[in-house]
Amino acid sequence: MYKQQHPIVLASKSPRRQELMKALGLDFTIELKEVDESFPDGLQPSAVAVYISEKKAKAFGSSTNQITITADTIVALDGEILGKPNDKAHAQEMLRKLSGRKHEVYTGVTIIKDNQLTSFYDLSEVFCREVSEVEIEYYIDNFKPFDKAGSYGVQDWWGLVVVERINGSYTNVMGLPTEKLYKALSNL
Repeated sequence: MYKQQHPIVLASKSPRRQELMKALGLDFTIELKEVDESFPDGLQPSAVAVYISEKKAKAFGSSTNQITITADTIVALDGEILGKPNDKAHAQEMLRKLSGRKHEVYTGVTIIKDNQLTSFYDLSEVFCREVSEVEIEYYIDNFKPFDKAGSYGVQDWWGLVVVERINGSYTNVMGLPTEKLYKALSNL
């Protein structure tokens, strides 16, 4: 069982990550820093998620007696990374691509403590049923998925109505693989 002995900082504005940290029973504060989320060409989606997570962690540096947790979630379809949509048309395009298909969700997590970085990623396969243009319009207009990788949230209408099944961690698809995070914290 993980016993929290150090202050924890979650470096994420994601309400889903904050909700999952609370559900784990962790006491944490939130600190944010703007980080350029660009990455080198040629990286596999899993490497991109870890690369950006580590980039976020390095922006914080390290202080003794504190644990900082950063994360980045990537949605990939046939190796193509589907980031956060730029606008409604971009969201529509992504959701059309996901319709009736299987895609992967990778979340990279970095824990920094005493200048030591511990990074890992998790992978979940998500299977979506085919959706109509009317459903895509409804979803975007009512759920405004503009802050979500792949233009959807598994915890909202899309996840309840469109996602048929998930192979892997549900919390990973939400943006934080809690099972692996808990284990990593326990091993610090």
